[in-house]
Amino acid sequence: MGFYVAQLLTGLANASSLFLIACGLSIIFGVTRIVNFAHGSFYMVGAYLAYSIVALFPGSILGFWGGVIAAALIVGLLGLIVEMTILRRIYHAPELFQLVATFGVVLIIQDMTQAVWGAEDKLGPRAPGLDSALRIMGEPIPEYDLALILIGPAVLAGIWLVFHRTRWGVLVRAATQDREMVGALGVNQAWLFSAAFVLGAALAGLGGAIQIPREAVSLQMDLSVIGDAFVVVVIGGMGSVSGAFVAAVLISVLNAFAVLVFPQISIVLPFVVMAVVLIVRPYGLFGKEGSGHGAPTEPEQPLRLLSSRATLVLMALVFALAASPVMVSDFASILLVDVMVATLFAVSLHFMMGLGGMVSFGHAAYFGVGAYGAAMAVSYLGLSMIPAMIVGPLAAAAAALFFGWFCVRLSGVYLAMLTLAAAQILWGVTFQSQEFTGGDDGILGIWPASWASSDQAYFYVAFALCIGGIWFLRRVAHSPFGYGLRGIRDSDVRAEAIGMDVKFHQWMGFALAGTMAGVAGVVFVFSKGSVFPDVLGIAQSVDGLIMVLLGGIHALAGPILGAGVFVLIEDWVSRLDYWRFIFGMIILGVVLLAPDGVAGGVDRLLRALGLRREGQA
Repeated sequence: MGFYVAQLLTGLANASSLFLIACGLSIIFGVTRIVNFAHGSFYMVGAYLAYSIVALFPGSILGFWGGVIAAALIVGLLGLIVEMTILRRIYHAPELFQLVATFGVVLIIQDMTQAVWGAEDKLGPRAPGLDSALRIMGEPIPEYDLALILIGPAVLAGIWLVFHRTRWGVLVRAATQDREMVGALGVNQAWLFSAAFVLGAALAGLGGAIQIPREAVSLQMDLSVIGDAFVVVVIGGMGSVSGAFVAAVLISVLNAFAVLVFPQISIVLPFVVMAVVLIVRPYGLFGKEGSGHGAPTEPEQPLRLLSSRATLVLMALVFALAASPVMVSDFASILLVDVMVATLFAVSLHFMMGLGGMVSFGHAAYFGVGAYGAAMAVSYLGLSMIPAMIVGPLAAAAAALFFGWFCVRLSGVYLAMLTLAAAQILWGVTFQSQEFTGGDDGILGIWPASWASSDQAYFYVAFALCIGGIWFLRRVAHSPFGYGLRGIRDSDVRAEAIGMDVKFHQWMGFALAGTMAGVAGVVFVFSKGSVFPDVLGIAQSVDGLIMVLLGGIHALAGPILGAGVFVLIEDWVSRLDYWRFIFGMIILGVVLLAPDGVAGGVDRLLRALGLRREGQA
């Protein structure tokens, strides 16, 4: 019995730290509607700052807790700088812009942190006065864990008092419900948003600072915690502080006991719980209808075909690409295959988001399922390349049909987070299934057939599949089904009123996008000869989002241009020192200075050259 009590207390201690970062994230989203991917960076910086400040006062109780509080305050100031210089400019941008912009902040802060503290992990000191253990029912419980169990509820009580007993707190709660009405009443929204962001960032910094006696401070802390933080916020309900506390306790305690029964499930348990909660209660435990909707979606122009001259230019570019293997080096041919794979992946994501209005944070799931489906068909079924290339997209289609059936029943951020949960569940299963997927070692030796083994021959295989897939999606975009998806995106109520089966259309659009992402995954695995779990990871999904944004989300040609530019920039930047900082600045530059992306710039050039008339897309 004592052992189970110890596990319960460990879970509650973990819940306090998780609550602090999730609470800050919930406050920020509730007021600003920003999907803040950089929240994990504030958590990481808080840990590094606490490590450095506490080291100045070794063995001092006041020095330790003063350093923790000082770290939280400094992180709050950092949050104010980020909010005023970057996020204030994109409050009314779609969720995609917000997510990608904050991911750019993640890259910048990672390299800045490495420049200051180095790449090595840091071991923080124990908390003075709380550096021993107490025996409870015969089991040793760290005193610091008991202190953490008290800190979480104390912070919750403090936030409740602020929100219910101060004018500022009332305004924050009002903005969470209807920020437009708060602005109409004469409240200075800019300062209200800034204050809420500072509080949220400071709470994240506090969550990181109190962790230094429990875990090593490292550059991986930001991305390792942000997934769980999003899970807690979504389960509790976007904008609900009390919901974040209940969800943090639920996730942490379940995880503490689940590792005793089935240790492998701990890596995906939070996302499984989130998926179940969203399916049963679409707005979270304490959320309200509409709480998952972020910034309003900007209206788009009607879809139109290119002019005849622009079509000739496009055809010339395709023919030039087809002829490139005889004119460029083998390395350039391999790079062009990477560009085509990335382009089909980005176009499939754009089809779902730009055409269907369904924002996905986990589109890499279907790219990865396609790649693994083909690889397992070769490794375990002994199939040759062509049959395996059929199995891969079919596996991706099956996965997209299954997860899409649940996802399309949600909307806004909740839909996006359920797609993330699906991707993380598939990633966790792939990572843990050593006997089937090779686990972290991946599947090796997946090479093209002998007739396609040369770089030039496989280039044309990739060309046929990727360019064919892009052409097919473009044709669908201009078909009645494509126009129907667009109509549902613009107004699902009107679409339903004229007799359209809204959810079925969205489900089929979701499945089609996933299938074509699987085609890209199949081409990828045979070009690399191997596949690893990271093809299903968050980073792969974010890459797709960046490609779509970089090219321009409001143009069908956007993901094509964005993918090419992304792969070429990544190939160049990754060779440089502090490449994350450079890449992050490029992302922010696009978001802030050129929100219409490369496609917008090309469109202006075509108009100047007379290749496109006003009103054409």
